[in-house]
This record gives sequence, C-alpha cells and structure tokens, in this order.
Amino acid sequence: MAESNFVDYVKIFCRSGNGGPGSRHMRREKYIPKGGPDGGDGGRGGHVIVRGNAQMWTLLHLRYQRHVFAGHGESGGKQCSFGADGDDVIIEVPLGTVAKDAETGEFLFEITKDGETHLLAKGGRGGLGNTHFKSATNQTPRFAQPGEEGEEGWKILELKVLADVGLVGFPSAGKSTLLSVVSAAKPKIADYPFTTLVPNLGIVSYRDQQSFVMADIPGIIEGAHEGKGLGLRFLRHIERNSMLLFMVPADSKDHRKEYFILLNELEKYNPELLDKERFLVISKSDFLDDELKKEISRELGDIPHDFISSVTGMGIQQLKDKIWQILNNS
Repeated sequence: MAESNFVDYVKIFCRSGNGGPGSRHMRREKYIPKGGPDGGDGGRGGHVIVRGNAQMWTLLHLRYQRHVFAGHGESGGKQCSFGADGDDVIIEVPLGTVAKDAETGEFLFEITKDGETHLLAKGGRGGLGNTHFKSATNQTPRFAQPGEEGEEGWKILELKVLADVGLVGFPSAGKSTLLSVVSAAKPKIADYPFTTLVPNLGIVSYRDQQSFVMADIPGIIEGAHEGKGLGLRFLRHIERNSMLLFMVPADSKDHRKEYFILLNELEKYNPELLDKERFLVISKSDFLDDELKKEISRELGDIPHDFISSVTGMGIQQLKDKIWQILNNS
C-alpha cells in the first residue's frame, strides 16, 4: 500500500440514535370498547461501536467519513408491541487503536484484540409505554415516556503500531535498510533525512520457523518531544513496542552522546518508555576495523551494544539471536 495511504490519526463526529418513545395506546377492539392501556415500549437508539480488525493497519477509511450517525429507535405500538431498535454503526479499526474524547482529551478505551468491541457512543434508551404506569388509582394512563436522547460529540482515534521491536534512531541511521534486510518489508531508502514518513512493519523470520515483528519508526531529532521534526506524530508508536532497538551509525561524531539524546527524547515524551528493554547497535560498521570497534566500545562503556552492517550482513544473525533472547526473557 502506498505510503500516503497510511493514516494513524482521525477526528470524527459521532452521534448515537435517540430512543423511541413509548406508546400511549388504549386497547380498542370489538366488544372491548373501553380496554385498558396496551402501549408498548420504544426501541433503543443505535450504538456507535468500535471493533478491532486484525486485517487492517491504517485509519485511512475514516479520513473522509468525518460524521458517523446511528439509527433512531422506533416508537412502541399497540398490544404492548416493542418498537424496533435503531441500527448500530460499527467502525472497524486496526489493533492498537486508542479512542479519546476530543474536547477533554480523556482516554476512553484501547483496541488490542481481533473482534474486540467498545461503545464509542451509547444509544438512548427507549421510553416506557403507558402499560407501565397503570395503577389502582389511575387505570387508564394516557401518557408514556419519551425516549432518551443519544450521545454526540467529537472523538479522536489514534493508531499506535503493535510490534515486538521498535527501531529508534536519528534520520539516516540505517533503520529502513536493516528492516529491508531482515524481513520482506520494502521501505523507501535513501541517504537523506526523513526518507521514512510512516511506520513500516516487517516480520522477521527466526530459527525453527519462529518470527517476531519489527517496526521502523520515522527518525527522531533532538526536540522531538516538543513536536520538532516528525515529533509527537510518531513517538506514540514506540509506546506499543516490547523492546527498543537503538541505532547509531558508525560515522557518528559521538556515539554515546547520540544514544543519550535519543533516550532523553523518549523520557521527556513518556518516562515509562525507559522501563522497556533496550539494546544499542552501531550500524554501517563494515568499514570499522577491530581497533575502531574497541575504541567505540570504550566510549560506550556499560551500554549493551553490538556492531552490524546491513549491507554486508555482518552481525545480523547475532542481532536476531540477541533480540530473541531479550523478547523471551522480558
């Protein structure tokens, strides 16, 4: 699917259906000219429901559907017949979608399983028919309840990509190249910043027909937590990864400083991200000799790290082994 088709944020106006009014009908039949009340209850208003769909990966289908309206419940009828419920509207979303109230920013729910459903807007209850109001002192009530009004308001749906491993690094650190080597994903690759404008997912094959999912997150820059660069637009995707794989290119002027700048951006965005398992790789290491590798290792100190080259394949299998070990021990 084209990159421009990836949509991970939509704001939609939802309105559930009103409940149908109860009936005030009086029983009138041949030989029963003055029957009692027999008005039925009104139908429930339709809900606006969000349902998870594991086959979807974008919110593109909602970009041009800004208004979602459910059906109204119908009126109750004679002979205590119930009104029909309003039609529900089901919005299908990819797994990892979070719903929020647009006005207050309140978190509503999160979709993490295929087929999981949540109410985004609850339909109004149907009104009670006049049969419910019959009493010893009022045997012919000529009133019934109106139906409740439905809910309406602007809602935000945000997609946070679900993956086992999230690649974290500055633009042009080699994240897309690594993903293209270890999986069948074909992200756009070039030697200029911000080639990757959307998260790319790839399934990485491992030993004994096992696999894990890796996500190439668009590059972070210093100040990303304040919205600089691609900033907040993609930092949220990192929240859903089981572990974080930091990437610093071998030609960086200060590998340790670059690593801590990345770590600082994640901490300022969400301190809980530092609780995730993380590992550092020095990418583009094919031109490094043993002496340079030792010098970089001394510079990094106690930071767990390794050296790889996606072009030559150096250290790629060892990296898969390390990732698998971290994922299964965390």
